[in-house]
Amino acid sequence: KDVRSFVIADVPGLVEGAAEGAGLGFQFLRHLTRTRLLLHMVDMAPADVKQDPVESVLTINRELEHYSDALGSQDQWLVLNKMDLVPEDIREELCQEVLERLNWQGKVFRVSGQSGEGCDDLCEQIMDYLDDLKEAEQTKLESEQAEE
Repeated sequence: KDVRSFVIADVPGLVEGAAEGAGLGFQFLRHLTRTRLLLHMVDMAPADVKQDPVESVLTINRELEHYSDALGSQDQWLVLNKMDLVPEDIREELCQEVLERLNWQGKVFRVSGQSGEGCDDLCEQIMDYLDDLKEAEQTKLESEQAEE
């Protein structure tokens, strides 16, 4: 099996108003402009039951759009984490509820960082996505150079 790698930047959740400089949000948003793919890690078994993971994703997306059109329209994938802690009998219903509330249209992954379930597939798909982007950029560059 070939060895491929990529860099992941773990950015903590943004607070509302980050695009205007609230908290450290502006620095994090500026850092995100260099990324090629955004992953929303949604804790499906939050330690703080008052925290609504759907509202967190919505807040982050509002801040991304407010900061920059390019960042707001960047490809995003949803990663539902800690699936091993969600009782199996409500797992599907809970995931579907999150997807519906977000009106999510992109890729979705169900993983467990603890057990590793779903993590290999997620990493493979990220790498394939990045390889495809690189290939498309190279083709575009070669086409532009041929036109000169």
